[in-house]
Amino acid sequence: MDNSMRYQAGLEKLTRIDGEAGAAVIEALSDIAPDLGKYIIEFAFGDIYCREGLSLQEREVLTLASLLSLGGCENQLKVHIHAALNIGIAANKIVEVMLHCIPYVGFPRVLNAVFTTKQIFLEQDGR
Repeated sequence: MDNSMRYQAGLEKLTRIDGEAGAAVIEALSDIAPDLGKYIIEFAFGDIYCREGLSLQEREVLTLASLLSLGGCENQLKVHIHAALNIGIAANKIVEVMLHCIPYVGFPRVLNAVFTTKQIFLEQDGR
């Protein structure tokens, strides 16, 4: 697949998953690191998210667990919590994914992720 096809496929997948939030991230990069936005679209969403073998929901669960495990990725975690909700992952399942990570990454990282999740849920309920 050539780069223009990768970009188009990635942009469609990003929009499907993140809606306006994904576009906002790419736009926020346009004045400082536009190539980073291009790489996110082409590689992460055009190459990786478009692969067969896992559903979008499975990919988002893995993404949530990965970001939580890394720690310090709360801004990206917010985007992917929104994405998870957007593609139909139930709020209680998002919390369960985080609880499952406790024995592997520890309480501090899970607490940070749960409080980030709580913030997103409160924003969603307040709309």
